[in-house]
Amino acid sequence: MIFDRLIRKRVAAFETEIIQKYYREVENMYEKMRGWRHDYRHHIQAMKVHAARGEYQEIDRYLDMLDDDLTNVETVVRTGNRMADAIFNSKLSLAAERQIQVKAQASLPVALTVSELDLCILIGNLMDNAMDACMELPAEKRLIRIYMEMKGNYLYLALTNTAGGGKKHSFATTKGEGHGLGIFRMDAIVRKYDGYIKRASEEEAFSTEILLPQ
Repeated sequence: MIFDRLIRKRVAAFETEIIQKYYREVENMYEKMRGWRHDYRHHIQAMKVHAARGEYQEIDRYLDMLDDDLTNVETVVRTGNRMADAIFNSKLSLAAERQIQVKAQASLPVALTVSELDLCILIGNLMDNAMDACMELPAEKRLIRIYMEMKGNYLYLALTNTAGGGKKHSFATTKGEGHGLGIFRMDAIVRKYDGYIKRASEEEAFSTEILLPQ
């Protein structure tokens, strides 16, 4: 009984920490977007000044700078589910900062029975683990592929990332307490919805597939 209470307390603390972390990441992304919109008029005025002076090369450089800046805040994934969009795009922003290429295809045309908390934990942990694995590789080899859609009455989520260290025969983490608990929570969520999870390790890649009935 005492052990069970300790486990529940530990899980509750972990979930609270995860939600706070993802909230900060999403808020940071939205703050960047709000800042870009706020500065929009200033950018227009600056380019008007360059145009009036005939400084067209300066305009080109300014537009290139704005394009790079906008790339860092633009929403990349639009699944149709607001929570999934928020978590995915906050993680994609972090991936871009870490020079990790992400290829995503995601569509959720229906309301989900999976709670927002559980969806947050699943997507967040998958992306965090994938980015950690990618960071063990040089920038040109860092890649994450995301696929998410409805297959009949099932939510299907697949993520594959490049990884170093060769094929793994155990999926237990060596990166600390939080990471191991993240895997434990993902498995618990899949069991909660009578779903299916499969992990596979190859020489240079790691993949996870999840099916959750809706």
